Amino acid sequence: MFKLSHKKIIATSAVAAAVAFAGCLGSNPDASSSSEGSTKYVASHTYDFNGKKVIDGGVYYPVVDGKRGPYYVNEQASRIAYNKGREALPVEIKAWDVDVMYNGPFPKGHGTVGEGEEIYEEKCVACHGDFGSGAANIGIYPALSKGNAYELHETLKNQRLNPDDDGPIRVFGSYWPYPSTAWWYIKTGMPHPHPKSLTNNEVYALVAYMLSINELKVDGEVVEDEDFELNQDNFGKIEMPNVNGFIPNLNGPNGTDNIRKLLNTPHEYGAKTLADGRCMHDCLKEVKVQHITIEQKNFLPPLSEVRDLPKEENGGGAEAKAKATYEASCAMCHDSGAADAPIIGNKAQWAKYIKEGMDTVYKKGIEGVGAMPPKGGTTLSDAEFKSVVDYIVGKSK
Repeated sequence: MFKLSHKKIIATSAVAAAVAFAGCLGSNPDASSSSEGSTKYVASHTYDFNGKKVIDGGVYYPVVDGKRGPYYVNEQASRIAYNKGREALPVEIKAWDVDVMYNGPFPKGHGTVGEGEEIYEEKCVACHGDFGSGAANIGIYPALSKGNAYELHETLKNQRLNPDDDGPIRVFGSYWPYPSTAWWYIKTGMPHPHPKSLTNNEVYALVAYMLSINELKVDGEVVEDEDFELNQDNFGKIEMPNVNGFIPNLNGPNGTDNIRKLLNTPHEYGAKTLADGRCMHDCLKEVKVQHITIEQKNFLPPLSEVRDLPKEENGGGAEAKAKATYEASCAMCHDSGAADAPIIGNKAQWAKYIKEGMDTVYKKGIEGVGAMPPKGGTTLSDAEFKSVVDYIVGKSK
């Protein structure tokens, strides 16, 4: 949830992020219920070790008369006992029990920007791109920086009302409220093929490098010098621009209760419960959502109430999307001929491929051929990928 100029905006993505912190540890019946026909469904909430509802506000419905809610269930399947795996050993739990709070104390260690750059080039650049710019040709690993974090923070006000509008830029520097999350995530989950292989010093060095490429400040000074050292003593002095950009307030001893209160009132953010009845179409129109005042002048461009899809101009539509995808994911090789890729627009090179028939061209592209990975390493559907192929071939006839 993001707020600007003390005005509140509820964002479903933030709600989903908060739900990710939830855990279902126990259950007790709740008074809320729903009925359909002659069957009554009583909701059971899940509770944590302190006897409070779990943070996500989630409920489940026991099987009544062969149904859970309005749907029939396979009761025999639900009674199958799980006997796989074993309980984790204390030493295994301790190895993964890494807790880095936003307000410290922070793990002991130190690392410089220069050291972090060397580690990044060795273990991180393949997925996250040069200087944390993201691997556009792969399409599944996030960018870590797009420039000055304080300037990019202003883009969080941007609205995409038209296809070419600049939207919000959410990267580590501009969007994340605390760097402690980055330290914890790198320590426990990175590098992806070998998590928990980095020492504390290496993690500090990598975070220092991330501060540098985001042009973030520590104790009022922009991190620029490759000899700048980040450690447990100055880590708490990192200045993140979006530290106060989320609601409800998650800081302090009441943080968990604040998010629990919000998520246990689903109507406030447009969610439905079983007590509201089944809904298969235009569900949110039937829910009373809390309306929150927004200062339109704080957004670039100002917010609009228009809900019509943008009109497609001449040259727009599928071809425009295919062109944009080509430029983002394919041009690297097909503009230059890298890795023996046929160059777009080169009729002679493409003639031998087209001669085999478009079905063959599609098949080779989808399954991969030579140095080209399947679908060029993108996550496009078959139909979307074929439209890009059509665009390339069309330019090469």
